[in-house]
Amino acid sequence: MELFVLRHGEAGKSIPSGSSDSKRPLTVTGERELIIISRALRKMGVRLDVILTSPLKRARQTADIVAKEFKAQNKVQQLRELSPEGDKKALYQNLSSFKEGTSILLVGHNPYLSEMVSEIVTDEKSLRLDLKKGGIVRIRVTAAAPKLKGELRWLITPRLSRLISKA
Repeated sequence: MELFVLRHGEAGKSIPSGSSDSKRPLTVTGERELIIISRALRKMGVRLDVILTSPLKRARQTADIVAKEFKAQNKVQQLRELSPEGDKKALYQNLSSFKEGTSILLVGHNPYLSEMVSEIVTDEKSLRLDLKKGGIVRIRVTAAAPKLKGELRWLITPRLSRLISKA
């Protein structure tokens, strides 16, 4: 299984108290940056069978932009487990249900995603990884049970995505 982990793009400022942070949208800059990131991924030959996203608006918008570039709008599914307070064990269990060879994109938030990547590739949270907004990691999953384990293949920052899309 190939696992791609993408942090949502740049979002607007926090919404005033009384409003839900879950409704905070991407900025115009965030949307543009994600189009470039999506094009870079496609140019690199990335294939996506499934796109799993946090239900929060900025993550869902991120997933939709990638899905549009990959003509994979029907492959997007929301998972509560990818929300900032999501249950990683439940997420890992969900991921273990996919067959070998599946290529999955996860879209979510920090610090959840950075901690998750660290757990998968090191068995703990000792890897100091700060996934920037729009940053993406590729992990080759080597074991799905009893615990998700994998090898870090690459990490691409938004800046590097811009260079790739221009090449």
